[in-house]
Amino acid sequence: MLKKDTDAEYEGLLNIANLMCVAVRTAPKGKGTDLIVTVVLSGEEKDRLAQKMKLIGENNKNNTFLRDSKCVQKAQVVVLLGTKFSPLGLRLCGFCGYKNCAELENNKGICVFNPGDLGIAIGSAVSTASLHKADNRIMYSAGYTAIELKLLGKDIKIAYGIPLSSTGKNIFFDRK
Repeated sequence: MLKKDTDAEYEGLLNIANLMCVAVRTAPKGKGTDLIVTVVLSGEEKDRLAQKMKLIGENNKNNTFLRDSKCVQKAQVVVLLGTKFSPLGLRLCGFCGYKNCAELENNKGICVFNPGDLGIAIGSAVSTASLHKADNRIMYSAGYTAIELKLLGKDIKIAYGIPLSSTGKNIFFDRK
């Protein structure tokens, strides 16, 4: 069997993306409550994300989305991570600015542990990518677009994308 280097690299990136999802799942979470959702995109679905990012950038004259859409287009794989919102029901907290979780829910606030847990999961994901030498970049623009496209489901309100690349020069380094 003969496998071209680009095929092997693509398969390797898919394997790394899967390992990133494992790292996300096993990352520590407040009160052991797992509200994180992950999706791995490649091929046409990844390209659809990049095209929508470009469209958002053009429609809003937003250079960040235009720049990041080019990186996602060049990347071979994208890992998306998002979180659902749900208070953890802690007896003493108030970090959200409300007296308790019931008051938070009545005011449709956000439990600080939800985005905090997402941040920890992102750190676990990118450290896994880096450990396996995959070039990567955390992009809020890819997460925003994934929410627009409902790629993580309708309950996800905060998300990030992590495109992965295997090239001779890091495509995320000299961005303009």
